[in-house]
Amino acid sequence: MTKCLDPVILNLWHPIGAIAEAVPGGVQDTVLLEERLSFALNADGEPVVWRSRPDVQGPDRVPAADRLPARSTYGYVWTSLGSPPAELFPIPEYEEPDRRKLNAATFGVNVSAPRAIENFLDMGHFPYVHTDILGVEPHTEVKEYDVEISVDRDEILATRCRFFQPMASTASDGGADVDYVYRVPHPYCSVLYKSSPVDEARRDVIAVFLQPVDQEHVRAHMLLCVLDEDNEDKVIKRFQQTIFGQDKPILENQVPKRLPLDPRAETPIRADKSAIAYRRWLSQKGITYGVIPVAA
Repeated sequence: MTKCLDPVILNLWHPIGAIAEAVPGGVQDTVLLEERLSFALNADGEPVVWRSRPDVQGPDRVPAADRLPARSTYGYVWTSLGSPPAELFPIPEYEEPDRRKLNAATFGVNVSAPRAIENFLDMGHFPYVHTDILGVEPHTEVKEYDVEISVDRDEILATRCRFFQPMASTASDGGADVDYVYRVPHPYCSVLYKSSPVDEARRDVIAVFLQPVDQEHVRAHMLLCVLDEDNEDKVIKRFQQTIFGQDKPILENQVPKRLPLDPRAETPIRADKSAIAYRRWLSQKGITYGVIPVAA
């Protein structure tokens, strides 16, 4: 495959690993946009990222000129193959001290990043794929909701999303109508806010940060930022792992694996408003990596 030539994607920050799983000084190898990279935490706990080289065996031996941009944000190491913006998109809830902040898991998935984001935005599959957890028959209707493409914030926002869920989280004690807000602040990242069963005035935050390995493979990093004082980390993680494990075969059976941006390519329904806005947003940005662009 040809390496990424999409300037929009090259100049973005991308996640490449969970900090909680990194050992200071220990080098981890990965692939981003078809480039083999290595990364590690230095003695100060700061991430160092570089293009993999056999003669470099640790973060302190990487010449400054060979280092890629690197940052530690939301519990992950992020890097870029281009010139990324000074800041990453905000998630203010991550700074709240009473939240549990976990990497639920990192999954390898044989699908493009845009296809995976589109699936994350889809509520219609809840009763059929996540039966008795995030949905159940006969509660199958996706009620009317609002979607906007914000030019000022450069993101997609879906509000007034509401769905009946038998077990919305590990802190749930029964079925309930759950309020959702979806954000897409990055072409390959999405943030979900859903009603907290612990505090009705606040929302749990679940984010998927996708690392595009190539145009048809991703590593999906799942961030949990939730209100839950009762359950162990492993229980909270297992719940989200179950959800993603149910989604994975659906994602990997998508045809084509890249997301068609032509609105005529796949027949939309009312429940697809977020997906339609997402495809339009990618087209407006001129993104070509992981998608099938609209024919000229």
